[in-house]
Amino acid sequence: MTLIKSISGIRGTIGGNIGDNLTPIDAVKFASAYGTFIKNNNPKKDKIKIIIGRDARISGKMISSLVANTLVGLGIDVVDLGLSTTPTVEVAVPLEKADGGIILTASHNPKQWNALKLLNEKGEFLNGEDGAKILEIAESDNLTFAEVDDLGTYKKNKKYLKKHIKEVLKLDLVDVKAIKKANFKVVVDGVNSTGGIFIPALLKKLNVECVELYCEPNGQFPHNPEPLKENLTDIAELVVKEKADLGIVVDPDVDRLALISEDGSMFGEEYTLVACADYVLGRLGGGNTVSNLSSSRALRDVTEKHGGTYTASAVGEVNVVIKMKETNTVIGGEGNGGIIYPASHYGRDSLVGVALFLSHLAHKKMSCKELRDSYPSYFMSKNKIQLTPQINVDEILETMASTYKNEDVNTIDGVKIDFADEWIHLRKSNTEPIIRIYTEAKSQQKADDLAVRFIKEIEEIIK
Repeated sequence: MTLIKSISGIRGTIGGNIGDNLTPIDAVKFASAYGTFIKNNNPKKDKIKIIIGRDARISGKMISSLVANTLVGLGIDVVDLGLSTTPTVEVAVPLEKADGGIILTASHNPKQWNALKLLNEKGEFLNGEDGAKILEIAESDNLTFAEVDDLGTYKKNKKYLKKHIKEVLKLDLVDVKAIKKANFKVVVDGVNSTGGIFIPALLKKLNVECVELYCEPNGQFPHNPEPLKENLTDIAELVVKEKADLGIVVDPDVDRLALISEDGSMFGEEYTLVACADYVLGRLGGGNTVSNLSSSRALRDVTEKHGGTYTASAVGEVNVVIKMKETNTVIGGEGNGGIIYPASHYGRDSLVGVALFLSHLAHKKMSCKELRDSYPSYFMSKNKIQLTPQINVDEILETMASTYKNEDVNTIDGVKIDFADEWIHLRKSNTEPIIRIYTEAKSQQKADDLAVRFIKEIEEIIK
């Protein structure tokens, strides 16, 4: 199964058969359903406006053209940001007073994948209910297109690189003066996508010396684009060689941020949010935080240190945002390096993350490694089991919850089992045909051992 429909959008591999992969027909079908949904929500509006933007993957231009022209065919005005980032489109939707937005990106997936990520009029991801309505429209084929005199318009807007950076730099807690004074030297891995344009441009405005690695936006990802330790050996070596203060790594659509310390060690994508939250909570004198169930306990520890309350949400950016709004959170996100800072907007934003982290580092006047060592030390193991149609995921999760019913079990999203000094979270992915298996403990060996133990237990159930 390589066409996945979920609250995260429509995601699939390019080519192949209609309905099984993300073919041109499928792109048109789901763009039509989304456009129809937006029109249905705004029955009194003469003209609907939708913002689109794409990452640099090879299929991006094709999918973007199909989506844009489909919307025009529905009578919708399209503003195309071209090569952009997920957070840039999110920022642009309210600034342009648009009715929605579509980002053409498969995020951290390899180059054969692409996707339509769908936004509402606030520039935030659609909730599950709205996503279900769009899927219903897509399957019903109840679509009506505009007559020739009522076609929408199409225009490009290339100003949002500068506009997004300007929005980041004017945030109260982004200390531009302190960052400039620190004279940082940074290596950036843009995985040959739009991060290679946007992150160096931001750093230039902050007078940060920038060494570029894989910053050519040609969509030829030089390594697996998910910013995990095993994929980041090149930048780790270059940070040491260049005697840089740190390394910055983003995924293809620039909503995940991983950091490398000056000695080439991983700061840890889980600790990106921890560090940024520590800075924000410290400057504000406290506040509440949210991350998802698969994120490190370190955020809870840091939040409580500042006198705030930590809350866990189900996995998925929309679920984190809902919980953040419910708990009046000052900063939140996901342990995959996703920073959501409501003072900017309710979306994961690596540009905001970079600016907050550099502000923190400048104020602390310590090295990246020293900062990392100042936080509670937890170790995670992230594993997955590939799914086949024969595997009954619900049955596996129910069996696990029942087996460990005497422990602290949370079933709001898959099954999370909290032990005294470690935890495991099992859940079906929203974006790939896999079961994700995340563990955390006080040593890497213990985290790995816990994962191996549960993988064996799952394999026994599958047999």
